[in-house]
Amino acid sequence: MKIAIIGGGAAGCFAAANIPFDSRQEVVLFEKTGKLLQKVKVSGGGRCNVTHACFDIPELIKRYPRGKQLLRKSLYQFGPTDTINWFKERGILLKTESDGRMFPVTDDSQTIIHCLLEVMRRQKVKIALNKSVTNIRKNQDFWELDFADGSTYTAHRVLIAPGGLSKPEQFNWIESLGHTIQPPVPSLFTFNMPQHPITRLMGISVPLVTVKIAGTKWQESGPLLITHWGLSGPAVLKLSAWAARDLYHKNYQFEVLINWLHDTTEDEFRIQLSSVRKEYGKRTIHNHCPFELPRRLWEFFLEELKIPDTLKWAELPANLQNKLMEILIRQRLAVKGKTTFKEEFVTCGGVNLQEIDPQTMQSRIAPGIYFAGEIMDVDGITGGYNFQHAWSSAWIAAKQICRDF
Repeated sequence: MKIAIIGGGAAGCFAAANIPFDSRQEVVLFEKTGKLLQKVKVSGGGRCNVTHACFDIPELIKRYPRGKQLLRKSLYQFGPTDTINWFKERGILLKTESDGRMFPVTDDSQTIIHCLLEVMRRQKVKIALNKSVTNIRKNQDFWELDFADGSTYTAHRVLIAPGGLSKPEQFNWIESLGHTIQPPVPSLFTFNMPQHPITRLMGISVPLVTVKIAGTKWQESGPLLITHWGLSGPAVLKLSAWAARDLYHKNYQFEVLINWLHDTTEDEFRIQLSSVRKEYGKRTIHNHCPFELPRRLWEFFLEELKIPDTLKWAELPANLQNKLMEILIRQRLAVKGKTTFKEEFVTCGGVNLQEIDPQTMQSRIAPGIYFAGEIMDVDGITGGYNFQHAWSSAWIAAKQICRDF
């Protein structure tokens, strides 16, 4: 029996690692580039954000903008607890950080890579690099794969796990099976604001803000980071995932409204300002910031509003108070473009989930074909969720392939 796994990323390698060695079968993993597990290597700043410490499955599913129907079946079969135990059984311990992200205790993605490669080696998985699939077709009880280098391979079962493909034409060989594709668009990206004065504050972060896409329902809260090109940080990345398709259709030209005070309302702001004016009226506005904001950011706002250095809180006129309120709880910034978050390229879109059995990851259209990972129309926000989907779907597919034999 021959099993072909297409893709040497997290999903492909995890599936291969979960197919026990059997002398009667051959498992070959095909990777189009010259290296395996490249995204694993760079994820989490080179530490590998393996999963997230969210063990309530209904709550966990809320962290995925797309794919909930499939995830309701897959995450109950293999969730974060199973991921932790799988690596623990192979000598790899994970730790939980304050925000719930989980990393190997070594803080080194190479730990995860070495573990997967070692398991694959013990199970005698064959690895074929620089093998880009160009076509797949059924031939009686077999699947024939054609590669860009002119070679072919015949398999009884095929697991398709090449990660997120960014161009529609890259799905042509999957569409030839009869599958329909949700067009891929980028997810998890930062917001560009070329030449905007706020970029002078690059490196400043605010622990809790709310960011909203103007004119839409999309908003997210969390830490925000100002960069030399614009805005980043968890709040922005989560927002980019949820609004991925809308922002694509806007050609990444849109406005955001930032509440630097998280969820403070106008009424709450006025009450707080009234208290500040009474208690700290003799202090200058420049020297006393009553909000939990970085000093440089506060000074930036005052400079934007042209509030004099010598102006005291008790002397703040109503018009400047209103302008201060606007910039703090409803600052409007124009975004003109996006940048991929580091090297962690994620797409929304992929194989239509209606055409995949969530209990087995097998194609409903082409029996003997399985899917795992981001090639399906499933994607999560930042924080280890996309890896968890890769582990879950790969484990399920591997187990089903083994049962088939």
